[in-house]
Amino acid sequence: MQKGDKQRKSNAGAGFGERMTTAAAAKQALLEKFRANKIDVNDPAYIEQQAARQAAAAARAEREACRKAEKDAAKTQAIADRKAAQEAAAAQIIADQAAREAAEADAAAALVALEAARKAARDARYAARKARK
Repeated sequence: MQKGDKQRKSNAGAGFGERMTTAAAAKQALLEKFRANKIDVNDPAYIEQQAARQAAAAARAEREACRKAEKDAAKTQAIADRKAAQEAAAAQIIADQAAREAAEADAAAALVALEAARKAARDARYAARKARK
């Protein structure tokens, strides 16, 4: 037989009033058991345990604050690095554009000089032809 079967058999012949008093007694026993386990806040062991819990909570809060500060510092550093990279890229674009414009100006000056040299050579040939006649 199982435990539940024994209890059912013992209550099988009991009347409603008996079952109610048994249930009330069981509830009262649970309540007394709970009251017996009630914590005494003046107990030195309890006070020591609470102090240890508070110290652990304070240490945990400090670690969380340190982690948050490190995370914020890393975030700020990442933002600064990204901004510096963007500024460097912008400066590089400006420098490349200036170099390209300078190269275009040099090419234009070389073309003008070449045209002038060609014109001078043409004028010299024309003058030489006029001098031969």
